[in-house]
Order: sequence, then structure tokens, then C-alpha cells
Amino acid sequence: MESQEKRGGNVAAIATMFALFFMIAFVTNFASSMGVIAKAQFKASNALSQLGNFANFFAYLFMGIPGGLILKRKGYKFTALTAVAVGFTGVGVQLLSGYIGSFAVYVAGAFIAGFSMCMLNLVTNPLLNTLGGGGNKGNQLVQFGCSLNSVGATLSPIVLGILIGEITEKTAFANAAPALMIAMGIFAIAFVVVALSNIPEPHMETAEEKAARLSGGTSVMKDVAETLKFRHFTLGAVAIFFYIVVEVGIPAMANLYMTDCVKNAAGDIVSKGPGYVGGAVAGVVCGAYWFCMMLGRLAGGAVGAKISSRKMITFCSVVGIALMLATMFTPVKMVTVFGKEFPLAMCFMVACGLCTSVMWGGIFNMAAEGLGKYVPMGSGIFMAMVFGGVLIPVQGLLADKIGILQSYWFTIALLAYILFYALIGSRVSKRLD
Repeated sequence: MESQEKRGGNVAAIATMFALFFMIAFVTNFASSMGVIAKAQFKASNALSQLGNFANFFAYLFMGIPGGLILKRKGYKFTALTAVAVGFTGVGVQLLSGYIGSFAVYVAGAFIAGFSMCMLNLVTNPLLNTLGGGGNKGNQLVQFGCSLNSVGATLSPIVLGILIGEITEKTAFANAAPALMIAMGIFAIAFVVVALSNIPEPHMETAEEKAARLSGGTSVMKDVAETLKFRHFTLGAVAIFFYIVVEVGIPAMANLYMTDCVKNAAGDIVSKGPGYVGGAVAGVVCGAYWFCMMLGRLAGGAVGAKISSRKMITFCSVVGIALMLATMFTPVKMVTVFGKEFPLAMCFMVACGLCTSVMWGGIFNMAAEGLGKYVPMGSGIFMAMVFGGVLIPVQGLLADKIGILQSYWFTIALLAYILFYALIGSRVSKRLD
């Protein structure tokens, strides 16, 4: 009977973590589509249009380690509830920005939402990995959770793309208000669900650990230093720093390419770029990228118990580099799929979603291997490194200088490092049971 109750509790906890995975992507992916609005309403450059992404991921730098401490001292449930409340506030501020027409307020809201996304990631990834028993089984469960993450990522640009529609001088943040209201509703429901859920606390500090901390026997910096002694973890944290730019930067640049317009000195649109298809179609195409990520994660989850993370990421890194090259060098030509016309190069961009799909879960799985009691601090450091998303405006700057599609050279360089990590850097340097 006790075993059955434990299994039932695990199932409920897994279902709750899956729901939180959905929320993370649905809210995070607002930034790319909002960047399109920023270009229209505020005449922003490609680089400045990505400040929402910058703010969202910059928050991870500040919340990663503190979030890990909250997780260790207060547990998964408290951390999740706090994250949901903060997320509701962040999206609310973004909603307010639409009514007052302030880009600065929107960026502030994205920054607040970033705190929430960081804390939610801290909860979902290590708990799913632990509930799966670590190793290949843990990776399998994380991949299934990431599949739900991809559902949210798929719906977000499609919903916002439909709301944005044709790009004109009148396109404004207020267009996105219905989607933001939906997100706030999801946060409100999630708060109730998490509050009523029985979530296990496998990594909360013990009475002995608390006593040692209060007596000065342990410190945050000591735990950070001890965690970073795991070489495979440290290199994995760098891999996550780069991976975030790859995952989000690919569709973000594609969205800019498909909504690119040439403007005169007054900011009026005088012509459209070679890949222009409008906000609605661009949203669907970018949504297809995230849909491919969902399919890839489902496949990764199905085979995750048999194929190692190292093999998965090695294969996907190589294919991802090839697809990026195809995206950049395919001649400008329009194709029609399901009645939607869009650039042929975007077919290869969409296919990249299959490659990026398993990278997050796979890198986390390899980096967390053998960390033992340092899993919460390792998760905190990992989440801090997600601030790599601040490099997306750097790719936007490259797009301003050398062209939107040519900025994918940046993506290729980062994929090359991920390939190195899979082949060499992920080998466990030491293990703590």
C-alpha cells in the first residue's frame, strides 16, 4: 500500500512539473514576437528589438544561485509557488506596457518574468531527473517534460503572430494584450494546482545541514566552489550558456527575416525584405520550429532509456550545423505548404527544431551526473548560466551589420562548442554518490 501511495504521489508530482514546463516556454517565447512589434512601434533596430529576450535571460544571472538556495532551504513547492506569483506579476507589467505604450516598461516586465522562469526551471529539471532515478531514465523523463515545454513554445508565436498580423506603422504592444491575459490566467490556475499538489522534497536541507549552515560550517561560496570542481559540470554550464542562444536565436532571427521591412528616414515602410511574409505567417513558421522541438523531445523521451545523452547531442549538433548552413545559403525562393507561402530557407530553419530538441535535457543530464548533494547548487548555477540569452541582441547586432540570415554563423560557432562538450567535455571527472 505504501509503495502504491508513493507511486501515486510521484505521478502527481510529475504531472505538475510537466504543466510548469509548458508555462516556462509559453511566457518566454513572447519576447521574440514582441521584438517584431518593437521594430514597428518604436522603430527599433534588430539588436534593440531583442531587448525583451535580453531582459528575460539576464534575470537568470541574478536569480540562479539565490534560487538554488531557496530550493535547498524551502523546498520545491515553496519555490514553485513563489515563481508562479512572480511570473503573474511580470506578465502583468508587460500587459501594462501595451496600454501606456512604453518599451521600457515592457523590458522591465520581461526582466521580472525572467526571475519566474529561472525559478520554475530550478524546480522542474532536477525534480524530474530525480523522480526518474537519474541516468538514462532521468534523461527520458526530462525529455518528456521538455515535450510539454515545446507545446507552449509552439503556441506562443502562433497566437502572437495571429494577433500581430500584417506589419504596419500602427502595429503596437497593445496588439499582444489578449495573449498576455491568457498567460496571466494560466499562472493563476497553476498557483492553485501547485498549492494543492503533494510535491516530494528530496533535496531540502536536513536538520544537520541547517545546523552546520547556521554555525558557519558551510557557505554559499563554498558550495559554489565545490560544485565547480566537477569539471564536466562546469563545461556543461558553459554549454547551456551557449545553447540558450542557439535555441531562441534561431527562430528569433527567422521571425525578423520574415517580417523585415525597409524604412525611410521618417520611419515609414517603403518596401519589404526578400523573405517578408507578415507577422501571422511568420508566427506559424516559427511555431513549426517549436513544434519540431516537441516531436524531437517526444522521440528523445521514447529512446532516452536506450540511447545516451552523449550520442543524442553529438548527432544533433552535427546535423544542426548542416541545417544552419543550408538556411544561410539556400537561394531566395518562396514555397507554399498548407496554403502558406514562405521562404524555402525557412524549411531548414524549422528542421533545426528537431536538433535543438534534446539538447537542454541531455546537457543537464550529463552535467548533473555524479553531483550528489550538490544537485540543488548545481541547478542554481545552471540556471544562472541561462543568462546566455543576453547574447541574442549580439546576434541581432550582427544581423544589422552582415544580414539576418548571415548572423547564423554565430549559431554555428555555438553548436560547435556543444559538439565538443558532447564528445569530450561531458566525461565525468569525479563522482559523489
